[in-house]
Amino acid sequence: MAEISCKDLSLGYDGNVVLKGLSFDVLSGDFLSVVGENGSGKSTLMKTLLGLIKPLGGTIKFGDGLKQNEIGYLPQQTVVQRDFPASVWEVVLSGCLSRMGARPFYSKDDRATAAENIAKMGLCGLEKRSYRELSGGQQQRVLLARALCAAKKLLLLDEPVSGLDPNVTAEMYSLIDRLSKDGMTVIMISHDISAAVKYSSHILHIGHKIFFGTKDDYVQSDVGKRFLGAGGDENG
Repeated sequence: MAEISCKDLSLGYDGNVVLKGLSFDVLSGDFLSVVGENGSGKSTLMKTLLGLIKPLGGTIKFGDGLKQNEIGYLPQQTVVQRDFPASVWEVVLSGCLSRMGARPFYSKDDRATAAENIAKMGLCGLEKRSYRELSGGQQQRVLLARALCAAKKLLLLDEPVSGLDPNVTAEMYSLIDRLSKDGMTVIMISHDISAAVKYSSHILHIGHKIFFGTKDDYVQSDVGKRFLGAGGDENG
């Protein structure tokens, strides 16, 4: 059964349609990269899946017992977020907030989950460090650990390597790839078409034309060939 099934979705804001006729399924363990030109509706899709905005049409169904508050989300970082005055431990632990319900305090299990994900992201020893004192790559790993605290089965990543240098970018992709191979379902928005094709199992291309299928089929498709040949810019 699909973890997410989207049928004939129309997306947008305030009645203004950004994207329509979108249908795709995400199965457990899939690694789906969402690609397309700027302004095509990639981030709007992500916010719709998270329940932050409502679809203008069509349906989104969650299967396999998945709930929206069990989805881990790594948003694009802003300048304000990079200067957040909290410790690494506090930032990561806050990922457990969505599962707390009416509980006013973090539980022993919440703390164990945070410690496990700090270790998984290679952040042991940095727990007391201020988040804003970290390098860009370390900050992204902290935010990924935070997202993992919320994620039971699914991670949504919005441009997770934006602004990182090539070495740190490679490290982040390696971490995400490992999570996927360990069974986490991943949906990633990416402008890095070569990485999308390298790491993903499936590609959703949105824009003038919509493609959804395996990465191998995407590479052989007309829209895939055009997008890959243009270096990730259909308009280029």
